[in-house]
Amino acid sequence: MRYCAAISLTLFILFSSNLSAESNSEKSIQKIPALSSSTTSELAAKNKVFQEQTWGLGVLMRNAEIPFDTEADNVTSFVPMMFYQGDTFFIRGIEGGAHLYQSNAWQFNAMARMRFFDIPAEYQNEVQGDTIDLGFQARKSFSENSFFDIEVFSDLEGNPYGNLSQSWYFQHDSWEFMPKVNARYKSASFNSHYYALSGISEITEQSIGAGIEVNAGIETRYHVAKNFYLLASFNATLLDKNAYESDVVNQRWQSEGYLGFAFFNDISQPKKSELTNHGYLRLAHGWATPSNIGDILAGDTVKDEYNNQLTSIFYGFPLTDELFSLPLDIYLTPGFVWHASSEVQNSEQEYVLAIKAYYTIKWPVRWRVGLAEGLSYASNVSYIEASEMERKGYRPSELMNYIDFTIDINLGDIFNVNALNEIWLGYSIHHRSAIFESASQFGRIKGGSNYNTVYIQFDF
Repeated sequence: MRYCAAISLTLFILFSSNLSAESNSEKSIQKIPALSSSTTSELAAKNKVFQEQTWGLGVLMRNAEIPFDTEADNVTSFVPMMFYQGDTFFIRGIEGGAHLYQSNAWQFNAMARMRFFDIPAEYQNEVQGDTIDLGFQARKSFSENSFFDIEVFSDLEGNPYGNLSQSWYFQHDSWEFMPKVNARYKSASFNSHYYALSGISEITEQSIGAGIEVNAGIETRYHVAKNFYLLASFNATLLDKNAYESDVVNQRWQSEGYLGFAFFNDISQPKKSELTNHGYLRLAHGWATPSNIGDILAGDTVKDEYNNQLTSIFYGFPLTDELFSLPLDIYLTPGFVWHASSEVQNSEQEYVLAIKAYYTIKWPVRWRVGLAEGLSYASNVSYIEASEMERKGYRPSELMNYIDFTIDINLGDIFNVNALNEIWLGYSIHHRSAIFESASQFGRIKGGSNYNTVYIQFDF
């Protein structure tokens, strides 16, 4: 249950999401400044249309130094990231939350943020130390491009810490920069758990005192063309004296860097006040299969001997209706999945948050192909997934990468009935995996689970 509170908070945020555009006062490397006015927003609401939203989907490689006394000096991880920004709710890569209060100078935010625990890759599946921290942030804006943050956070085991940080935003032509300095106060329990490995490693049960570490870094984004951007960041941390003198730590400085690419709104163009795509609600039912995606796509699917099944509901919130000038409908899609009980498993819940793209083909009738990328959290890992992990010698992970392959057809076109024009019948592959042992946040696992599902989708 390490991620349950964080995932529940995120789903609540996204199911409740409004259609407002973001405020210009919150620029950062992970977002695009909003260009829509309140007048446009009111007109869109009156006409029951959707506006283009601030969004992004990225893929980055993270590399970090290991501060502990180990043979390996560095560890890398593959990190998919999603971005969304509205007046009230936001997702920024490895963090997300809600603005509880906003004025010209102040924000108060409830937040969830992923934090990496850097140990050698060969131990990450067993330890699974990457976690989601929950907390609150107060942000003071000194100008449009200068922010001071006060944060109080805790990990899911109740180890608290706090941050004081100052950040700036600069833009020059196609370049954007966001330097930041941060001081973190770490409680004695936090320091002991993550730097003396108390309760994590059998090597030591050392307890250490609280401390203050300092961090400085810079993030940058380069607009290559249209919706394509390059991303990079670098951070350096100076550990506090108590952490550095821990029996298992052998260096005081720790560096961290990200490098990758992402798709964002085209910053050189104003956002659309009206989109051609609309929201949707999708209801699906599926059956587990031990076959991998390659076999499924080749039509070679093996039936699960215990006939494990799931039922899901997904909401689609329109983000844009084009990408690289192509007619691609892009959605933010949170979902809830119910795994039915069977001979080998109890009923369990799965929560999904993803960004979905559809491409519509209009011959001889309207049909679409779709692909979603995101995160999936399971309250308990399903039998079909846990049995594969057991065969491969992995410890399963509740948090996994999520992919959704779909193909559907419009029922109004099939039956030539206008009343059915907004209804689609389709097939999807519901897929959870950990990206071939490349992602520490997913437990360094190779494999996952697949379900063949059929669905009906209602546009509105």
